[in-house]
Amino acid sequence: MTLQTRAGAYELPIFLPVYQPTSNLVPVDALSHEFGFRGLIVNSFFLYKNKETKNLLQNGTTIKEYIGFNGLIMTDSGAFQGLKRPLYLSNKKIVQFQDKIGADIISPLDLITPPGDNYTTALQKVIVTNERIVEAKQLTQRSVLAGVQQGGKFLDLRKKSLEGLQEIGIEYLAIGSLVPFFNKRHDLSFVVKVMNDVMASFGDTGIPIHIYGAGDPVELPFLFYLGARIFDSSSYGHYANQGWYMTRFGAITRNDTGWFNEYNCQCPACMEQSSKIEVFNDISSMARHNLYVIKETMDIIAREHLAGRLHVYLQEVLSVHKKWFSESLLVPSWEKSNN
Repeated sequence: MTLQTRAGAYELPIFLPVYQPTSNLVPVDALSHEFGFRGLIVNSFFLYKNKETKNLLQNGTTIKEYIGFNGLIMTDSGAFQGLKRPLYLSNKKIVQFQDKIGADIISPLDLITPPGDNYTTALQKVIVTNERIVEAKQLTQRSVLAGVQQGGKFLDLRKKSLEGLQEIGIEYLAIGSLVPFFNKRHDLSFVVKVMNDVMASFGDTGIPIHIYGAGDPVELPFLFYLGARIFDSSSYGHYANQGWYMTRFGAITRNDTGWFNEYNCQCPACMEQSSKIEVFNDISSMARHNLYVIKETMDIIAREHLAGRLHVYLQEVLSVHKKWFSESLLVPSWEKSNN
């Protein structure tokens, strides 16, 4: 499957690291030249709210020129920030801004629906989000617009959201507010149900399916197996800041020395250190390591899928993960959902 944008076609699957222009954790040129990522995602809300940056971008400088990245660029709208505080920003303004500055894929100002939202709140967020997508579609002239599914923990509302997106005629589907349901203990029960409904509605359309915020290497192959082809996350940095060292079989801490010694990482971030444990002492090295593991995982997924062996890789991940993380719900939830 390919994703067609104004910048050209991109083979899927693809992972989009979250990039913050004000952060020096991983330089933007390293994302393409060192790691080989073909795209990234940037928060357009922060660009819009910075007066100097906003003026620069609205007066002829494209986002690719500003960031210094020639690959695929997707922009987020600030929806996540809107969950925590008032944005004082309209859907119309942020959509027009994203489209004007040259982002390849843009996002509406959808209403994030966390697990704690009740039915009435989740329903209202579905209605408003779909209304904003209708408005955004009318405003979008050059970019690919992401149609965002909401609905929180209610499967019937997620189905209602999908029905609305079908009526709107979206060309790109982003699954919103899903990661919080499975990222703590890797319980895939709910995501399997959601993705089964998504594939029943959109599986035969050729529309790319993106899971917002998915970025743990142990989960990515399962999400791909379920039908997702595009992922984005700032997990590489968040995990590093919290002392989590990613592996393809699950993230470990410096205290998990048994598993750490069993996992022989050959990435440059690890090989540059005199001892692998030294990676834990430097957040930048840890973030680089985590990015290498994410890229390695995406390459394996693409290769094994093409060879028809993805199911073999899934079994390898399940076997090692079960050995390392006895209290994780990944194995039981996956086995129960696929029987």
